[in-house]
Amino acid sequence: MILNKTKSSNLEPRITLVGAGPGDPDLISLKGVKALNTADVVLYDALVNGALLNHAPEHAIKIFVGRSDDESFSQDAVNKLMIDYALNYGHVVRLKSGDPFVFARGFEEVDFAESYSIQTEIIPGISSATGVPGLHKIPMIYGDLSESFWVLSGTNAKGEVSPDLTGAARSNATVVVLMGIEKIREIAAIFIQEGKDRLPVAVIENGSSKNENIVVGVVDTIAELIEDHNISSPALLVFGDVVSLHPAFARIRDFYGVIAEEY
Repeated sequence: MILNKTKSSNLEPRITLVGAGPGDPDLISLKGVKALNTADVVLYDALVNGALLNHAPEHAIKIFVGRSDDESFSQDAVNKLMIDYALNYGHVVRLKSGDPFVFARGFEEVDFAESYSIQTEIIPGISSATGVPGLHKIPMIYGDLSESFWVLSGTNAKGEVSPDLTGAARSNATVVVLMGIEKIREIAAIFIQEGKDRLPVAVIENGSSKNENIVVGVVDTIAELIEDHNISSPALLVFGDVVSLHPAFARIRDFYGVIAEEY
Protein backbone atom coordinates (compact mmCIF):
# COMPACT_ATOMS: atom_id res chain seq x y z
CA MET A 1 0.00 0.00 0.00
CA ILE A 2 1.32 3.48 -0.93
CA LEU A 3 0.22 6.40 1.19
CA ASN A 4 0.32 9.97 -0.11
CA LYS A 5 1.67 11.68 2.97
CA THR A 6 5.38 12.53 2.78
CA LYS A 7 7.32 11.02 5.62
CA SER A 8 8.66 13.62 8.05
CA SER A 9 12.29 13.47 9.11
CA ASN A 10 11.32 13.63 12.79
CA LEU A 11 8.51 11.07 12.51
CA GLU A 12 8.60 8.42 15.24
CA PRO A 13 6.64 5.34 14.14
CA ARG A 14 5.00 3.48 17.01
CA ILE A 15 2.08 1.15 17.48
CA THR A 16 -0.06 0.85 20.61
CA LEU A 17 -2.42 -2.09 21.06
CA VAL A 18 -5.34 -0.94 23.19
CA GLY A 19 -7.99 -3.17 24.71
CA ALA A 20 -11.35 -1.45 24.27
CA GLY A 21 -13.21 -3.69 26.72
CA PRO A 22 -16.36 -5.72 26.07
CA GLY A 23 -18.71 -3.09 24.61
CA ASP A 24 -19.59 -0.32 27.04
CA PRO A 25 -17.31 2.59 26.02
CA ASP A 26 -16.88 3.58 29.68
CA LEU A 27 -15.06 0.30 30.37
CA ILE A 28 -11.88 1.26 28.52
CA SER A 29 -8.90 2.07 30.77
CA LEU A 30 -7.70 5.62 31.40
CA LYS A 31 -4.37 4.66 29.83
CA GLY A 32 -6.22 3.47 26.75
CA VAL A 33 -8.00 6.83 26.47
CA LYS A 34 -4.66 8.65 26.79
CA ALA A 35 -3.26 6.55 23.95
CA LEU A 36 -6.22 7.45 21.75
CA ASN A 37 -5.71 11.13 22.61
CA THR A 38 -2.31 11.01 20.89
CA ALA A 39 -3.21 8.81 17.92
CA ASP A 40 -2.42 9.80 14.36
CA VAL A 41 -4.23 6.73 13.06
CA VAL A 42 -6.78 4.39 14.71
CA LEU A 43 -7.34 0.92 13.28
CA TYR A 44 -10.44 -0.50 14.98
CA ASP A 45 -12.35 -3.78 15.00
CA ALA A 46 -16.01 -4.58 14.37
CA LEU A 47 -16.92 -5.07 18.03
CA VAL A 48 -15.35 -1.80 19.19
CA ASN A 49 -17.89 0.80 20.33
CA GLY A 50 -17.72 3.69 17.87
CA ALA A 51 -18.01 6.22 20.70
CA LEU A 52 -14.39 5.46 21.60
CA LEU A 53 -13.21 7.07 18.36
CA ASN A 54 -14.23 10.43 19.85
CA HIS A 55 -11.18 10.19 22.12
CA ALA A 56 -8.88 10.42 19.10
CA PRO A 57 -7.87 13.85 17.73
CA GLU A 58 -10.03 15.29 14.98
CA HIS A 59 -7.17 15.00 12.49
CA ALA A 60 -6.60 11.30 13.24
CA ILE A 61 -7.38 8.83 10.47
CA LYS A 62 -9.91 6.21 11.58
CA ILE A 63 -9.86 2.94 9.64
CA PHE A 64 -12.30 0.06 10.18
CA VAL A 65 -10.45 -3.26 9.91
CA GLY A 66 -13.16 -5.57 11.19
CA ARG A 67 -15.69 -7.49 9.18
CA SER A 68 -18.99 -6.49 7.63
CA ASP A 69 -21.26 -7.85 4.91
CA ASP A 70 -19.19 -6.31 2.12
CA GLU A 71 -15.72 -5.96 3.65
CA SER A 72 -13.21 -8.30 5.21
CA PHE A 73 -9.64 -7.78 6.32
CA SER A 74 -7.31 -10.73 6.77
CA GLN A 75 -4.80 -10.68 9.61
CA ASP A 76 -2.01 -10.33 7.08
CA ALA A 77 -3.67 -7.24 5.56
CA VAL A 78 -4.17 -5.66 9.01
CA ASN A 79 -0.52 -6.29 9.89
CA LYS A 80 0.64 -4.52 6.74
CA LEU A 81 -1.74 -1.60 7.31
CA MET A 82 -0.30 -1.07 10.79
CA ILE A 83 3.22 -0.88 9.40
CA ASP A 84 2.30 1.38 6.48
CA TYR A 85 0.44 3.86 8.64
CA ALA A 86 3.08 3.86 11.39
CA LEU A 87 5.89 4.57 8.92
CA ASN A 88 3.93 7.29 7.12
CA TYR A 89 1.92 8.93 9.90
CA GLY A 90 3.49 8.13 13.28
CA HIS A 91 1.42 6.83 16.18
CA VAL A 92 -0.99 4.03 15.26
CA VAL A 93 -3.49 2.88 17.87
CA ARG A 94 -4.72 -0.63 17.16
CA LEU A 95 -8.04 -0.64 19.02
CA LYS A 96 -9.25 -4.16 19.73
CA SER A 97 -12.37 -5.31 21.55
CA GLY A 98 -11.92 -6.94 24.94
CA ASP A 99 -8.26 -7.59 25.74
CA PRO A 100 -5.69 -7.70 22.91
CA PHE A 101 -4.16 -10.92 24.20
CA VAL A 102 -7.37 -12.91 24.82
CA PHE A 103 -8.40 -14.53 21.52
CA ALA A 104 -7.60 -11.29 19.72
CA ARG A 105 -4.29 -12.13 17.99
CA GLY A 106 -2.55 -9.28 19.73
CA PHE A 107 0.77 -11.10 19.95
CA GLU A 108 0.85 -11.71 16.18
CA GLU A 109 0.40 -7.99 15.56
CA VAL A 110 3.08 -6.92 18.05
CA ASP A 111 5.48 -9.55 16.75
CA PHE A 112 4.97 -8.35 13.16
CA ALA A 113 5.47 -4.70 14.11
CA GLU A 114 8.65 -5.45 16.03
CA SER A 115 10.05 -7.35 13.04
CA TYR A 116 10.15 -3.88 11.41
CA SER A 117 11.85 -2.42 14.51
CA ILE A 118 8.75 -0.36 15.28
CA GLN A 119 8.21 0.56 18.93
CA THR A 120 5.16 -1.16 20.42
CA GLU A 121 3.12 -0.95 23.61
CA ILE A 122 0.28 -3.08 24.95
CA ILE A 123 -2.52 -1.59 27.02
CA PRO A 124 -4.71 -4.40 28.40
CA GLY A 125 -8.47 -4.24 28.32
CA ILE A 126 -11.30 -5.87 30.23
CA SER A 127 -11.90 -9.25 28.64
CA SER A 128 -15.52 -10.15 28.00
CA ALA A 129 -14.68 -13.61 29.37
CA THR A 130 -14.52 -12.34 32.95
CA GLY A 131 -15.90 -8.79 32.76
CA VAL A 132 -19.29 -9.58 31.24
CA PRO A 133 -20.23 -12.37 33.71
CA GLY A 134 -19.01 -10.09 36.51
CA LEU A 135 -21.41 -7.37 35.42
CA HIS A 136 -24.18 -9.93 36.03
CA LYS A 137 -22.74 -10.84 39.45
CA ILE A 138 -21.54 -14.21 38.20
CA PRO A 139 -18.09 -14.79 39.76
CA MET A 140 -15.46 -17.02 38.23
CA ILE A 141 -14.47 -18.39 41.65
CA TYR A 142 -16.68 -18.66 44.72
CA GLY A 143 -16.43 -20.79 47.85
CA ASP A 144 -16.99 -24.48 47.22
CA LEU A 145 -18.73 -23.86 43.89
CA SER A 146 -15.55 -23.22 41.91
CA GLU A 147 -11.87 -22.87 42.74
CA SER A 148 -10.63 -22.11 39.21
CA PHE A 149 -11.85 -21.20 35.75
CA TRP A 150 -11.19 -22.01 32.11
CA VAL A 151 -11.53 -19.63 29.16
CA LEU A 152 -11.77 -21.38 25.82
CA SER A 153 -12.64 -20.73 22.22
CA GLY A 154 -15.66 -22.72 21.08
CA THR A 155 -13.94 -23.75 17.86
CA ASN A 156 -10.39 -24.28 16.67
CA ALA A 157 -8.73 -22.96 13.51
CA LYS A 158 -10.51 -25.63 11.46
CA GLY A 159 -13.93 -24.52 12.68
CA GLU A 160 -14.34 -27.67 14.76
CA VAL A 161 -15.33 -27.84 18.41
CA SER A 162 -12.21 -27.40 20.51
CA PRO A 163 -10.97 -30.70 22.00
CA ASP A 164 -10.01 -28.76 25.12
CA LEU A 165 -13.71 -28.59 25.98
CA THR A 166 -13.66 -32.25 27.00
CA GLY A 167 -11.07 -31.59 29.68
CA ALA A 168 -12.90 -28.48 30.82
CA ALA A 169 -16.21 -30.35 31.10
CA ARG A 170 -14.58 -33.00 33.29
CA SER A 171 -13.32 -30.38 35.74
CA ASN A 172 -15.24 -28.65 38.51
CA ALA A 173 -14.08 -25.27 37.26
CA THR A 174 -16.16 -22.46 35.82
CA VAL A 175 -15.93 -22.76 32.03
CA VAL A 176 -16.30 -19.68 29.81
CA VAL A 177 -16.63 -20.36 26.09
CA LEU A 178 -16.14 -17.57 23.57
CA MET A 179 -17.19 -17.84 19.92
CA GLY A 180 -19.10 -21.03 20.60
CA ILE A 181 -22.79 -20.24 20.32
CA GLU A 182 -23.06 -21.67 16.80
CA LYS A 183 -21.82 -24.99 18.21
CA ILE A 184 -23.97 -24.95 21.35
CA ARG A 185 -25.56 -28.36 20.76
CA GLU A 186 -22.18 -30.03 20.27
CA ILE A 187 -20.72 -28.22 23.27
CA ALA A 188 -23.70 -29.11 25.47
CA ALA A 189 -23.37 -32.75 24.39
CA ILE A 190 -19.80 -32.81 25.76
CA PHE A 191 -21.05 -31.71 29.20
CA ILE A 192 -23.96 -34.16 29.06
CA GLN A 193 -21.51 -36.99 28.35
CA GLU A 194 -19.85 -36.10 31.64
CA GLY A 195 -23.18 -36.38 33.48
CA LYS A 196 -23.64 -32.62 33.76
CA ASP A 197 -27.00 -32.23 32.04
CA ARG A 198 -28.27 -30.04 34.90
CA LEU A 199 -25.17 -27.90 35.26
CA PRO A 200 -26.16 -24.20 35.33
CA VAL A 201 -25.40 -22.20 32.17
CA ALA A 202 -25.61 -18.51 31.32
CA VAL A 203 -25.54 -17.17 27.76
CA ILE A 204 -24.82 -13.45 27.40
CA GLU A 205 -25.25 -11.71 24.06
CA ASN A 206 -23.68 -8.31 23.32
CA GLY A 207 -22.30 -8.12 26.84
CA SER A 208 -22.27 -4.65 28.47
CA SER A 209 -23.90 -3.06 25.40
CA LYS A 210 -27.30 -1.37 25.20
CA ASN A 211 -28.73 -4.36 23.32
CA GLU A 212 -27.38 -6.91 25.80
CA ASN A 213 -29.43 -10.06 26.34
CA ILE A 214 -28.99 -12.91 28.81
CA VAL A 215 -30.61 -16.30 29.33
CA VAL A 216 -29.93 -18.63 32.24
CA GLY A 217 -30.70 -22.34 32.23
CA VAL A 218 -29.13 -25.78 32.43
CA VAL A 219 -27.01 -27.71 29.95
CA ASP A 220 -29.78 -30.09 28.90
CA THR A 221 -32.10 -27.36 27.58
CA ILE A 222 -29.80 -24.39 26.90
CA ALA A 223 -29.84 -24.85 23.11
CA GLU A 224 -33.62 -24.56 23.06
CA LEU A 225 -33.52 -21.47 25.30
CA ILE A 226 -31.07 -19.81 22.94
CA GLU A 227 -33.39 -20.46 20.00
CA ASP A 228 -36.49 -19.33 21.91
CA HIS A 229 -34.86 -16.02 22.86
CA ASN A 230 -33.18 -15.50 19.46
CA ILE A 231 -29.73 -15.22 21.02
CA SER A 232 -26.99 -14.93 18.42
CA SER A 233 -23.33 -14.01 18.07
CA PRO A 234 -21.49 -12.26 19.61
CA ALA A 235 -22.31 -14.15 22.78
CA LEU A 236 -20.40 -16.02 25.45
CA LEU A 237 -21.32 -19.15 27.39
CA VAL A 238 -20.68 -19.64 31.10
CA PHE A 239 -20.90 -23.20 32.43
CA GLY A 240 -20.63 -23.87 36.15
CA ASP A 241 -22.24 -23.94 39.56
CA VAL A 242 -21.41 -20.25 40.02
CA VAL A 243 -24.19 -19.46 37.52
CA SER A 244 -26.64 -20.67 40.17
CA LEU A 245 -25.86 -17.45 42.06
CA HIS A 246 -27.64 -15.43 39.36
CA PRO A 247 -31.13 -14.40 40.57
CA ALA A 248 -32.79 -15.86 37.47
CA PHE A 249 -31.59 -19.31 38.41
CA ALA A 250 -33.77 -19.45 41.53
CA ARG A 251 -36.89 -20.40 39.58
CA ILE A 252 -34.97 -23.14 37.74
CA ARG A 253 -33.77 -24.55 41.06
CA ASP A 254 -37.35 -24.46 42.38
CA PHE A 255 -38.63 -26.23 39.26
CA TYR A 256 -36.22 -29.13 39.62
CA GLY A 257 -36.95 -29.25 43.34
CA VAL A 258 -40.64 -29.80 42.62
CA ILE A 259 -39.82 -32.48 40.06
CA ALA A 260 -37.64 -34.29 42.60
CA GLU A 261 -40.43 -34.22 45.21
CA GLU A 262 -42.90 -35.70 42.73
CA TYR A 263 -40.64 -38.64 42.12
